[in-house]
Amino acid sequence: MQIGIITSSMDGNRAGIGSYTYNLVKNLLKTDKKNDYTLIHKYRSNNPIYRDANEIIISYPEIPLRETLGNNILLPLKLKHYKLDLIHDPSQISPFMFNPAPTKVLTIHDLTPVIFPEAHGKIHAFLQNNVFPRTLKHVNSIITISNSTKNDIIRYFKITETKIKVIYNGVDDRFKVLHEDEIKSVKEEYGIKHPFILFVGTLEPRKNIPTLLKAFYLLKKKNTPHKLVIVGGEGWKYESVYETMNSLNLQKKVIFTGYVPDEDLPKLYNAADLFVYPSLYEGFGLPPLEAMACGTPVITSNTSSLPEVVGDAGILVNPFSVEEIAGAMESILKNKSLREQMIKRGLKRSQMFSWEKCAKEVVKIYKSLEEV
Repeated sequence: MQIGIITSSMDGNRAGIGSYTYNLVKNLLKTDKKNDYTLIHKYRSNNPIYRDANEIIISYPEIPLRETLGNNILLPLKLKHYKLDLIHDPSQISPFMFNPAPTKVLTIHDLTPVIFPEAHGKIHAFLQNNVFPRTLKHVNSIITISNSTKNDIIRYFKITETKIKVIYNGVDDRFKVLHEDEIKSVKEEYGIKHPFILFVGTLEPRKNIPTLLKAFYLLKKKNTPHKLVIVGGEGWKYESVYETMNSLNLQKKVIFTGYVPDEDLPKLYNAADLFVYPSLYEGFGLPPLEAMACGTPVITSNTSSLPEVVGDAGILVNPFSVEEIAGAMESILKNKSLREQMIKRGLKRSQMFSWEKCAKEVVKIYKSLEEV
C-alpha cells in the first residue's frame, strides 16, 4: 500500500502529539518493509527521518486563520492530486471532509477541547465541537491511545465501538536509568543545586500546576530541602502559574526551565527524587511513564487515563486536593522503603509499553483496511 502520514506535528520542538508522531513514524519505517510511506508536512525539515521515506511538502499561504483553513481545506484538496491508498493523521487535525484518499485513519489523543473548552482558544474549541464530529464520518478507522479516551469518543460523538481501536503509546529507549555521572551536567546547566521534585508538561490550565505549587508550599513548611523544577513551554492561559507562585512567595524555590532538548529530559527525570503530575485530564499521560522508566517515583491524578497507564506503580491522588498531593509527596520523600518499592514497580510497569509494539499494532490496522 501507498500510505501517507501527516507529520507536521513532529517538526520543530516536539511536545505530546509531536513526540507520538515521531516515535510512531520512526518505528513504522523500521519494522514495516511491506508498505511504502510518504510523509506529509508543511515545511522542509532537517530531521533525518525524512530521508527514509517519500516526502510531500504542502505549504499554506499567509492568510487569516492560516492553520485552520490550511489543515481543514487546503491540505485535503492538495492531497487529492497524489495517489495514496491510505492517509493516517496522527495529530487529530483530521483533514478528511474532502476525502483526500480512499482510506482514512485518524489518531485521537484526547477530547480536551470538548471536555475543557475553557482551556483552549475559541476557534480550536469550535472546530473540535462542530467540524471534528463531521470529519469522523469520513474516517475508516480511529486509533486512540487509552480506553479512557475511547470511552470519551463513544460518549461525546456516538461513534460505533468497533470503529475504534486502542493502541497504547510507547516509551522511548532513551528513557532509562542513568549513572550519576551522566546526569551531573544537566543539573549544572539548569542551575539545580538542591534535591528536587519534577513536573514536565506545557504550562496550561489542564495541567493543574497552581494546585501543585500550593501543595509544594505546604511541603516546604515541613522544612524539606527540595526545590520544584517545572519543565515545559508556556501554553494557553499560563499566567495563573506565575501568579500562584508569586502569591505564595516561592520565587526562589521554583525553577522554570522552559522547553528542554530531547537529550536533557531523561537526565532530568533521573536526577529528580520525585515526579508529580496532577493533570486534570490526559488522553494517555506520557510523562509519568517516562519518569517510571527512568526509575523515578511517580505521583499522578486518579482521573482520566492516568490510572490506566500508571497502574499500581504510582500513587494516585485527587488532583483537586492540595493536602492529598502534599501528603503523598511527603510520604515518598520520607519513606525510603516506599520509595524503593515504587521505583521497582515503575520500572516493571514501563516495560509493558513500547513504540515498536505500538507501530506493529498500527500496521495491523492498515492491513485490515486493505483487506476490506
